[in-house]
Amino acid sequence: MTRQVSTPPVWFRLPPGFHDIGPEDRSALDSFAEALGGSDAQRELSQLISGLEELAAHDVVHTAIGLHPEEPVGVATSFFSLTTRPAAQPNPRLTVARAGLGIARSPHWTSSTRRFIDLPSGLPCCLVAGTISVPNVEHRLFQARVATVPPDGLHLLVLDLTSASTQHADAYTDILEAVTHTILFSDPEESTPKAVGTSRILEVLL
Repeated sequence: MTRQVSTPPVWFRLPPGFHDIGPEDRSALDSFAEALGGSDAQRELSQLISGLEELAAHDVVHTAIGLHPEEPVGVATSFFSLTTRPAAQPNPRLTVARAGLGIARSPHWTSSTRRFIDLPSGLPCCLVAGTISVPNVEHRLFQARVATVPPDGLHLLVLDLTSASTQHADAYTDILEAVTHTILFSDPEESTPKAVGTSRILEVLL
């Protein structure tokens, strides 16, 4: 999957099983809910789109839903988002360090692991992952969050992957880290073709 956002330009790839979704999909989802013929489905899909519209007001520029088969029957679901904000100060490493520390210090975390990620670009990047408690939600959720910056250091990028399937915490952490390794800040279609090895994303699918 390739995606370009307004400020800054950024491209990334989500693995199979993830489906882009946004407020602009309301009419399609309404039609889908009507086809299901259930008021519960209509209500839940309406709440989903309303939530996506609220996220857009908080600098979230891309969202996707992950659907992966779960044995013996069922589907493990997850939610991916990309947020971009202006950097508060000019030092990229300090921007990422402060963002990571702010994420880890959130009162919603019940447990977490934190580490820096070594990107081929050398750009500063950190990951925080663990379980969170959300107000008015009975069960804990798993969440992995990555903070990094583009080469100019003028923006902070935050990638989130959240799921109620806490038993897949390690796999979801690996997926988000793999997505982070696909981030580019120049159009990949304009680059000289190179030999492609085994996809890191395909290696960590549930």
